[in-house]
Amino acid sequence: MCASHVIIGDGIAGSSAAETIREEDPDADITVITEEGEALYNRILIKEFAKGKLPEAPVSIHDPDWYAERDIDLQLNTVVTSVDTDAHEVHTHEDDIYEYDKLLIATGGTPTQLPVDNSDAEGIHHFWTFEDARAIKEDAEAADNGVVVGAGLLGIDLAAICGTQDVEAHYLMRGNAWWRYALSEEGAEIIHDALRENGVTPVFDSGVDHFETDDEGRIEAAIDPNGERFEADFAGVAIGLDFNTEFLHDSGLELDDGIVVDEYMQTNVEDVYAAGDITQFHDVVLGERAQNGAWGSAKEQGSIAGQNMVADAEAERFEWVSSYSITHFDFPFLSFGHPTLGDDYVEKKYDEGTWRRVVLKDGKVIGGVLIGDLAPQSGLKKLARQQVDVSGKEDLLLAESIDVEAFEEAAPAE
Repeated sequence: MCASHVIIGDGIAGSSAAETIREEDPDADITVITEEGEALYNRILIKEFAKGKLPEAPVSIHDPDWYAERDIDLQLNTVVTSVDTDAHEVHTHEDDIYEYDKLLIATGGTPTQLPVDNSDAEGIHHFWTFEDARAIKEDAEAADNGVVVGAGLLGIDLAAICGTQDVEAHYLMRGNAWWRYALSEEGAEIIHDALRENGVTPVFDSGVDHFETDDEGRIEAAIDPNGERFEADFAGVAIGLDFNTEFLHDSGLELDDGIVVDEYMQTNVEDVYAAGDITQFHDVVLGERAQNGAWGSAKEQGSIAGQNMVADAEAERFEWVSSYSITHFDFPFLSFGHPTLGDDYVEKKYDEGTWRRVVLKDGKVIGGVLIGDLAPQSGLKKLARQQVDVSGKEDLLLAESIDVEAFEEAAPAE
């Protein structure tokens, strides 16, 4: 009999798994189930669409024909309500049942809503799906004033959309710098200046206490915890994700702000795997459990899961140093690995638009941020992948170019 594979989620993780399974097993029965009404699209490019820089067509990656050509059963607009891991069954909102030999869960998350009054008002947007991007683009094109909340990698996308769409915006940040867990004030100031040049004003030690609305329930202003009022007919909120695990609470799967998996993408339940943003995976580079929402990481996890589902063994490990780039400004920006973790770091500002921080744990590179000059990324990521001990040679991490061999040389005898 043909093996039956069910994949819940059609993001890059789920789609990569489906493609890998089909390549490894031409006869497999593959079903992909997604709540969304459209097939896989590029989550990286939807921000460019919302900025008005791209039409819809380049954003889509797969159309339904792609699945049909590969004999993959794509079920759109389908909500999974429960998983019976004993019976190997997936149940949906229309009382359909999908039986599986192997199951992959790649359902990602849903943007977290601010726990303040009027946070569900018209004109307040969260940015995750293509549908979100369409609504953001429409509202931003019509808006005059805006606020952005969430000083991280998704929040800055919303700020850039405001800048490109000529929305005079205030970027309300809880701390003293953008992405303050990964950048010092010196490095973040490069970002702050770029935001100001694009018509977005950073406001530090701020946030949102509540939103004000008009008689029709549309946002008029944001009031921060200091009592300052910011007029806004558009708001973008990006304060994190609530992972989509509600349907799994009776499944026996180990859940911890996501789904716990090992380095093979295997859960604690036999024949069940998980991949993508939703995973709390064993990071072989970090040496402990981690979570990562980068596109490349999710794609690789999906591929690894697909290989292991077909092999029916722990054949391939997830060994990956992720990276995330920002392309909104005149200078390049890239983060890699785990820039917000670690027990030490080295950093340097080279000029007005060039800055670097490299994060260490137990003397080994685990992540960092590069602004301006991205050339050192390959060497730094190699040091992280190979878990090279750089103790005593930390200054070389800030050299103009990274000589990996210089770190691998034996330390001089004492």
